[in-house]
Amino acid sequence: MTTTLRVLIVDDDFRVSGLHQAIVAEHPSLTPLEPARTLAEATAAVRLHRPDLMLVDAYLPDGDGIAFVRDTDVDAFVLSAATDAPTIRRALRAGARGYLMKPFEKRELTDRLDRYLRSRNLLAGDRPLRQDDVDRALAALTGAAATVSRSATEKVILDALGASESSSTDIADRAGVSRATAQRHLSALAASGQVHVRLRYGTTGRPEHLYSRAER
Repeated sequence: MTTTLRVLIVDDDFRVSGLHQAIVAEHPSLTPLEPARTLAEATAAVRLHRPDLMLVDAYLPDGDGIAFVRDTDVDAFVLSAATDAPTIRRALRAGARGYLMKPFEKRELTDRLDRYLRSRNLLAGDRPLRQDDVDRALAALTGAAATVSRSATEKVILDALGASESSSTDIADRAGVSRATAQRHLSALAASGQVHVRLRYGTTGRPEHLYSRAER
């Protein structure tokens, strides 16, 4: 499973930061830090807590949030009410992983957090990457359809499955795809005999499907 990541919210409006904090707290792979209301507080929080991801307002009482994103070696999304193209271009040039316009629905932030995690998982570790790894990571981050063939995607699923028995959620995390995509391809691989499926029954709820490579 994806390691829990620390998220720092930087916003001077305590009501807004509280809403964003609650959304992050609901995500099983993320842990929100205490929000920062100024750049000074954000700088101290980065130094003390070393967050993995930041959600930063573009304009803060003591300075420029976009410049803070540019100067801080931490992945970040810019969340702002600014809708003008120059501000958005500046945020992207500063290295923001995305730009979300306020106000937005809860599901929009949740969706971007999910995409960020899939993209991050694809680029994790020190292994050499292939071009299609990079393409899938970028596609996952933007929500665009990855330009890989079905056979290539199934190979990625098999690589993510490895030698151990795993759930579709674990495989999706390792492959950098959605759970629905992983399940679809796992079903096809099971139908072709390349993957075995068994049910694991717990004490409550529905049984869990576990997948493993078929013996050759």
